[in-house]
Amino acid sequence: MSQFVRRSVVALAALTATLAFTSALAADRVVTIVNKTSSTMTRFHASSVGTKNWEENILDGDHLKPGESIDIDIDDGTKACRYDFRAVFKDGEAVEKGNVNVCEIGEFSFTE
Repeated sequence: MSQFVRRSVVALAALTATLAFTSALAADRVVTIVNKTSSTMTRFHASSVGTKNWEENILDGDHLKPGESIDIDIDDGTKACRYDFRAVFKDGEAVEKGNVNVCEIGEFSFTE
Protein backbone atom coordinates (compact mmCIF):
# COMPACT_ATOMS: atom_id res chain seq x y z
CA MET A 1 0.00 0.00 0.00
CA SER A 2 1.44 3.36 -0.97
CA GLN A 3 2.06 6.08 1.61
CA PHE A 4 -0.60 8.26 -0.04
CA VAL A 5 -3.22 5.51 0.24
CA ARG A 6 -2.31 4.85 3.89
CA ARG A 7 -2.63 8.56 4.72
CA SER A 8 -5.98 8.71 2.94
CA VAL A 9 -7.28 5.69 4.86
CA VAL A 10 -6.09 7.17 8.18
CA ALA A 11 -7.63 10.57 7.33
CA LEU A 12 -10.92 8.94 6.34
CA ALA A 13 -10.99 6.90 9.57
CA ALA A 14 -10.32 10.04 11.63
CA LEU A 15 -13.08 11.93 9.83
CA THR A 16 -15.54 9.07 10.35
CA ALA A 17 -14.69 8.92 14.06
CA THR A 18 -15.12 12.69 14.40
CA LEU A 19 -18.51 12.63 12.69
CA ALA A 20 -19.67 9.72 14.85
CA PHE A 21 -18.53 11.53 18.00
CA THR A 22 -20.29 14.74 16.93
CA SER A 23 -23.52 12.83 16.25
CA ALA A 24 -23.27 11.11 19.62
CA LEU A 25 -22.93 14.46 21.37
CA ALA A 26 -26.08 15.76 19.72
CA ALA A 27 -28.00 12.60 20.60
CA ASP A 28 -26.92 12.88 24.24
CA ARG A 29 -29.09 15.97 24.68
CA VAL A 30 -32.40 14.26 23.87
CA VAL A 31 -34.33 13.92 27.12
CA THR A 32 -37.73 12.34 27.65
CA ILE A 33 -39.75 14.68 29.87
CA VAL A 34 -42.38 12.77 31.85
CA ASN A 35 -45.35 14.33 33.63
CA LYS A 36 -45.96 12.17 36.70
CA THR A 37 -48.19 14.75 38.38
CA SER A 38 -51.96 15.00 38.50
CA SER A 39 -51.99 18.30 36.60
CA THR A 40 -51.44 19.08 32.90
CA MET A 41 -48.08 20.68 32.09
CA THR A 42 -48.69 23.78 29.99
CA ARG A 43 -45.14 25.15 29.71
CA PHE A 44 -41.62 23.72 29.81
CA HIS A 45 -38.40 25.72 29.75
CA ALA A 46 -34.77 24.58 29.68
CA SER A 47 -32.10 27.26 30.04
CA SER A 48 -28.35 26.81 30.25
CA VAL A 49 -27.11 27.08 33.83
CA GLY A 50 -26.14 30.68 34.48
CA THR A 51 -28.69 32.15 32.07
CA LYS A 52 -30.61 34.88 33.87
CA ASN A 53 -33.91 34.44 32.02
CA TRP A 54 -35.93 31.39 31.01
CA GLU A 55 -35.68 30.46 27.35
CA GLU A 56 -38.82 30.06 25.23
CA ASN A 57 -41.60 27.62 26.07
CA ILE A 58 -40.47 24.39 24.43
CA LEU A 59 -44.01 22.96 24.44
CA ASP A 60 -45.06 25.95 22.31
CA GLY A 61 -48.81 25.62 22.79
CA ASP A 62 -48.84 21.85 23.33
CA HIS A 63 -49.72 20.34 26.70
CA LEU A 64 -48.39 17.32 28.55
CA LYS A 65 -51.24 15.57 30.36
CA PRO A 66 -50.66 13.49 33.51
CA GLY A 67 -48.82 10.30 32.57
CA GLU A 68 -47.71 11.60 29.17
CA SER A 69 -44.14 12.11 28.01
CA ILE A 70 -42.33 13.92 25.21
CA ASP A 71 -38.82 13.62 23.76
CA ILE A 72 -37.06 16.98 23.64
CA ASP A 73 -33.69 17.76 22.07
CA ILE A 74 -32.32 20.14 24.68
CA ASP A 75 -29.59 21.79 22.65
CA ASP A 76 -29.32 25.56 22.38
CA GLY A 77 -26.24 25.42 20.14
CA THR A 78 -23.78 26.10 22.97
CA LYS A 79 -22.88 22.41 23.47
CA ALA A 80 -23.70 22.89 27.16
CA CYS A 81 -24.68 19.85 29.20
CA ARG A 82 -26.09 21.53 32.31
CA TYR A 83 -29.53 23.13 32.18
CA ASP A 84 -32.11 24.48 34.58
CA PHE A 85 -35.63 23.11 34.00
CA ARG A 86 -38.93 24.85 34.71
CA ALA A 87 -42.39 23.38 34.23
CA VAL A 88 -45.64 25.30 34.67
CA PHE A 89 -48.85 23.38 35.26
CA LYS A 90 -52.52 24.11 34.55
CA ASP A 91 -53.19 24.57 38.28
CA GLY A 92 -50.68 27.47 38.30
CA GLU A 93 -47.88 25.65 40.09
CA ALA A 94 -44.36 26.11 38.73
CA VAL A 95 -41.62 23.57 39.49
CA GLU A 96 -37.93 24.26 38.93
CA LYS A 97 -34.97 21.90 38.97
CA GLY A 98 -31.49 23.32 38.58
CA ASN A 99 -28.26 21.96 37.17
CA VAL A 100 -29.63 18.96 35.24
CA ASN A 101 -26.96 17.24 33.16
CA VAL A 102 -28.74 16.45 29.88
CA CYS A 103 -25.64 14.70 28.51
CA GLU A 104 -25.93 12.01 31.20
CA ILE A 105 -29.67 11.45 31.57
CA GLY A 106 -32.22 10.09 29.11
CA GLU A 107 -35.36 10.83 31.13
CA PHE A 108 -36.52 13.47 33.60
CA SER A 109 -39.79 13.21 35.53
CA PHE A 110 -41.81 15.90 37.21
CA THR A 111 -43.54 14.40 40.25
CA GLU A 112 -45.74 15.64 43.06
